[in-house]
Amino acid sequence: MSSEQKSAKGAADTAEVVAGPRPSRLTYAAVLAALEGIALVAGGLWMVVLSLSGDSSDRQQGVSLGITLAVLALLPLLAARGLLLRRGWSRGPAVITQLMALPVAYSLLQADSMAIPAGIALAVVAVAALVLLINPATTRALGIKGPGRSE
Repeated sequence: MSSEQKSAKGAADTAEVVAGPRPSRLTYAAVLAALEGIALVAGGLWMVVLSLSGDSSDRQQGVSLGITLAVLALLPLLAARGLLLRRGWSRGPAVITQLMALPVAYSLLQADSMAIPAGIALAVVAVAALVLLINPATTRALGIKGPGRSE
């Protein structure tokens, strides 16, 4: 079998894997990533509104933080869309988002305020999404081959 035939066969195998029904784990991971993205957008907008309606001394910093949060929301939102469309590239940004959420959750848990429930919720979502993203069914559905597998 020539290398062209092997690569065509590999592409056909990947297409078959991707053509099957989407595992519920993949859908749940996409939903969790989308929720994180929506929360970042909402937090960013909230920061912008608070800073524009509040004290003028911190206005620029608040607007900058709000815009930064809204831009950061693109990563989990694009990852969620890619997961729903079963794009193999989408797992990387989704995993990165969850890994970035864990230290944020930890810092929220260290606060002596109303941030503790938010930290608990974020930690639960991040760990659940990581478990869903590294699941073998999710990996197969995205057409990702494990290390050392040339099949």
